[in-house]
Amino acid sequence: MITERDIDTLIGTTAVDSDGDKIGSVSEVYLDDQSGRPEWATVKTGLFGTRETFIPLREAQLDDGSVRFPYDKAMVKDAPTIEAEGHLSPAEESELYRYYGVGDGTGMVGDQGRTEAGTARLGDDLDDRGNRTAGGTARLGDDLDDRGQHVARAGDHDDSTLTGTRNDAGTVGRDTSGPITDDAMTRSEERLSVGTEAVETGRARLRKHVVTENVTRTVPVTHEEVRIEREPITDANRGDALDGPALSEEEHEVTLHAERPVVDKETVPVERVRLATDTVTEEQQVNAEVAHEEIEQVEGGARGDVPGDTRR
Repeated sequence: MITERDIDTLIGTTAVDSDGDKIGSVSEVYLDDQSGRPEWATVKTGLFGTRETFIPLREAQLDDGSVRFPYDKAMVKDAPTIEAEGHLSPAEESELYRYYGVGDGTGMVGDQGRTEAGTARLGDDLDDRGNRTAGGTARLGDDLDDRGQHVARAGDHDDSTLTGTRNDAGTVGRDTSGPITDDAMTRSEERLSVGTEAVETGRARLRKHVVTENVTRTVPVTHEEVRIEREPITDANRGDALDGPALSEEEHEVTLHAERPVVDKETVPVERVRLATDTVTEEQQVNAEVAHEEIEQVEGGARGDVPGDTRR
């Protein structure tokens, strides 16, 4: 259970739903006007945390650096839109209690027995009885008279009805589309932000295998052939010629030689091969739809209907 001691820890803490999914971050804590106990928390939700949603703190639990609410994220997202203006009226609280399916605030039983104190944002002024000053409708920084009552200013409105606001030009207008706002509309538009991201588009692989091919080389070889040489009898060889019998039979033998090709193979490294990548820049067009708001006048009165109209 969230108590007054947990308030400082609560603000800025991550809010998670019943499944542990992140909802947003706690922005403000609203205290019950009579008991002073933490009753509501506003959590920044929506795109870029631009929306503040009220969630009851009755069954919330601080859990390891976050605050867990017993509701799912979708339910919180669809909660009634209540402007976080510093104080919740009894009617606004009742609407939120009915949506979340819980009873009224601390010490309150039903709409008939509920006081008009409501719930004040942490830091708002309370009187010596714990009630919010200025009748439960003033916001922090509003003007109060010497009795602590709210002093109306140009453009102010009460919690129940919006009777109209007057801008600096003197034109009276009112918001007919939902929650009470000021006298101007905010026009928004989507902006296209284009960037790049690295993605895997494929893979390249080196593979080595053995290929056999025939190689032809020409090698010169030599061999010996026999020929008969004849020489006449001279004084130089006469002694060798007359050596031996006058007539006889004999044989002479010569050994012949020849070269033949011999093949020998060896493995030698010839080069190193690796994969490398080159970055190539090209331009691509990206098409996307973006939305924007347009503001136009849908109704207009006759000339002179608007106070201060000086048209001719």
